Parts: sequence; structure tokens; C-alpha cells
Amino acid sequence: MTVREVQEILEAWAPPDIAWEHDNVGLQVGDPDLRVRSILVALDATEDIIAEAVRRGANLIITHHPLLFRPLRSISPVTSRGRCVIALAQHGIALYSAHTNLDFTRGGTSFALADAIGLIHQEFLRKPFRLMNKIVTFVPSPQAEDVALAMANAGAGVIGAYDRCSFRTEGTGSFRGGPTSRPTIGSPLVQEHVPEVRLEMIAPRRKIGEVVRALVMTHPYEESAYDVYPLENVNTDSGMGVIGDLPKPVSLTEFLRNLRRVLGSTCLRHTDSPRAKVRCIAVCGGGGSELLEDAITSGADVFVTADVKYHTFHDADGRIAIVDAGHHETEFPVVGAVVERLRRALVGRGKKIPVQAATRPTNPVRQAKV
Repeated sequence: MTVREVQEILEAWAPPDIAWEHDNVGLQVGDPDLRVRSILVALDATEDIIAEAVRRGANLIITHHPLLFRPLRSISPVTSRGRCVIALAQHGIALYSAHTNLDFTRGGTSFALADAIGLIHQEFLRKPFRLMNKIVTFVPSPQAEDVALAMANAGAGVIGAYDRCSFRTEGTGSFRGGPTSRPTIGSPLVQEHVPEVRLEMIAPRRKIGEVVRALVMTHPYEESAYDVYPLENVNTDSGMGVIGDLPKPVSLTEFLRNLRRVLGSTCLRHTDSPRAKVRCIAVCGGGGSELLEDAITSGADVFVTADVKYHTFHDADGRIAIVDAGHHETEFPVVGAVVERLRRALVGRGKKIPVQAATRPTNPVRQAKV
């Protein structure tokens, strides 16, 4: 299996088109056609992580945070990033990063955090993504099923837990071929009227090209007619943050005690709770302060995130308890989620490629003990 094939697995789960516009996701360093021997997953790409990959024989590192985010003016051993790029090249190791696309996908960063906390009834806190298109084509009735199946195999027709979804309306198509045409039905220069099916299917925007190619390749007509419409439908597989419930109500003190234990946080900054017991919990791995109002309007008792500014704590205004549990701490659970996702996918493809979580710590933040 190549790096490119592993990338396809990851991007089917966390597609790049849901990442922030200025994010740098995807293959950072290396050859996409490199044969993968072993995979190491980490939150960050550091010199220690690269050394661990060398020691464990991994030639693909997958990280959450991109190594190359801002443009580099040079690659030299003067900087840590430069040393990392050089070491990756010297040891023939590829580096792939899934950042905000992993944050915004179902089962991604915030879901991993929610799982670690033990939340049930999980759902996205905010669903801002509208990434679907509708494709409509007109097919002679006998060939409608073949065209629909080809489009479905290319990624169209998936609605939640259902696939091969379509809508079909019978009607009459009319056309007249030019003198050089070779019509499947009828003759050139003759007006034809043919029973046809209007076939409608939805597809993610990123797959439109593949779906259209499948449509054209399978359609019986010399010139296949189709329309592509943008949709305002909310994408149910993408969103920001997660909201869910604890199995039973607990005091804020008990919740914080458990949170510190499961995340390994050495410091929790928080406001008081306006309620004696808390149960509905909103979370966002990493810096998610912008979702505070979403958490409040969704009825959450507590909002767990990181990188919270002083004035944001004031914005809670007695309506919700805010907990800043640390950037690394709230994102680290996704490393295990990526490992398990890749292991299942590789086993499903009959590939025996080791996938392991890095053991070297990458959190640069320390708590002083004085």
C-alpha cells in the first residue's frame, strides 16, 4: 500500500474541502507513491517524533498539526522545522497532516474528546457546512438503473445511513441529431421523442467530477445531458464541536475531577457552574471559544475547550460553566481515534501494516511547581 492509498482512506473520513481555507492539510513531505511499511500517529511532528519513527521502522508519520503551516523562507538546520524536514528526507519518511478537516468531521477531534469524557447521545454542536450538489440527468428507461448504479459507485446517492438514493420521474425527451451525429436512438436530422427517466441524485461537492465521469461513461447517448445544482442542505457528517450527555448528573467538582483524570490535565481553568448538577456537556478539541454561544443556546451545562481568553470567561455570565482543559489535552484523544480508524481500514483491505500511536510527548506547555 502506498502513501497515496493511506491518504485516500483518511480523506474519505476527513475530506480536505471541509478544512479552513488557509489551513495546510495533506501530504507535507514525501513521495505519495512510497510503499508504506509502518505508520506512526502523533499530534505534532517534532524531532523526537521523527526519531521515534526511525527507531520503530515507520516510514509514514500522520500528525494532527501541520509541520508546514506558514511559508518557509529556507530549509536549514538553523530552525526546528528545517531540521525536521531534513530528517524526514534523509530517512525516507513521508509526513501527512489532517488538521481542521479532522476537527470538523464526524468521529474526529471533538468526538474523540467526547468519547474520552464518556458522553452519550453525541451530535455536532454547530453544522455550518453546505457541501452537497444535486446531479440530474435524463436517461432512456431501460438504462436508468445502470447509470444510477455507476453514479452511486462514484459517490452519489448517500443520505445519512442510506446509499444508492435517487429520485426518478418518467417523461419524454426530444432531440434532433445533426448531420454528423450518431444517435443511439433514431436517425440524424430527424426529430425524435423518447421515453426517458429524469434521474436525480445528490453527491458531495468534492466527488462531482468522479460522479459526472461515471454518468457520461455509462450513459447510452452520444451526448449525455446533465445538470449540477448547488444545495443549501446541511452536511450531516461535518460540523464544529460536539454536544452530548453524561450518563447521569454529577456536581461540577466531580465532573472536573474525572476530566482531569481522563485527559491527564495538570491544570483546569474554569468558571463556576450556575447549576448544582451538570449533565449536558459541549466540547471542542483545541481552541473553540467561538462556539460558546452555540453551547449556551444548545442548553449545555458545561463547555470544555482550550485557549480560552480572560474576557471569554466573563462572557459565560453565569449561564454556563466554561472549562479550559488545555490545547494538547483536548486534542490528544484523536490520536487514538486515527490509529483505530486506520487499523480497521487496513484490516478490511487485507493489509498487515502496523499502525501505532507515538509515545514521545509533544506538549510544549509545562506547569511550574514552586
